[in-house]
Amino acid sequence: MTFTELLGHVGFFGGAVMCCLALLSVFSVGVIVDKHLRFRTALRQTQNFKPVFGKFLRGGELQELIDAVPLHQQSYVAQVVSAGILEYDGVRQSGGDPVASLKLVTSALRDSMSETLIHLKKGLGFLATIGSIAPFVGLLGTVVGIINAFRNIAATGSGGMSVVSGGIAEALVSTALGIFVAIPAVCAFNHFTGKIEGFHVEMNRATTQVVNCLFKIPEIRMPEVQEVRVPAAKMPEVAHAAR
Repeated sequence: MTFTELLGHVGFFGGAVMCCLALLSVFSVGVIVDKHLRFRTALRQTQNFKPVFGKFLRGGELQELIDAVPLHQQSYVAQVVSAGILEYDGVRQSGGDPVASLKLVTSALRDSMSETLIHLKKGLGFLATIGSIAPFVGLLGTVVGIINAFRNIAATGSGGMSVVSGGIAEALVSTALGIFVAIPAVCAFNHFTGKIEGFHVEMNRATTQVVNCLFKIPEIRMPEVQEVRVPAAKMPEVAHAAR
């Protein structure tokens, strides 16, 4: 039986299941390609932003770092760092005490990192859902195919292979299609989740470096203790009685 003949024996419900799995596969591939392109762009811009950020950490100008942020809008590190330095610069421009803005800068960095993580995770829930439900949708098609096989047996009154082959083939194709859709979705979800964990580590490191660079605490030096010399005590002379 060819694939075209198989499709001709597929019932309405079985065809609906296969069409649903095909649409899920198309959506899954679209999300995978989109996330791959976005992550590649974000990683490339982050690598380009790191030299500017490193120069700032080594004593560079704050304004130079602010000017470099719009050139790396897709960089996850630049998005987090920009929130902190813009908050710090805003306090400084308004005449406030920049040192006293530690809580404001820390809060801005934390909120920006949370928003960036949400943006990076966008679409991963859809991949996880497809990876979870696609095998069950295929199993539903399997059950429908077996039901059609038994219907054919009841209609013809015989159980030959020519009677049940259409329903069994429909069931097996539905099962295979469900697994075929689920495997790439699960693999892509795990791959992108691992990348996001790496991005999270980099953003945490950049947040710590920004706070340490903007709010440097002068090193407290203990006063040197001068050595006090105590004059050596002279032993009293013992008078010896004259014999």
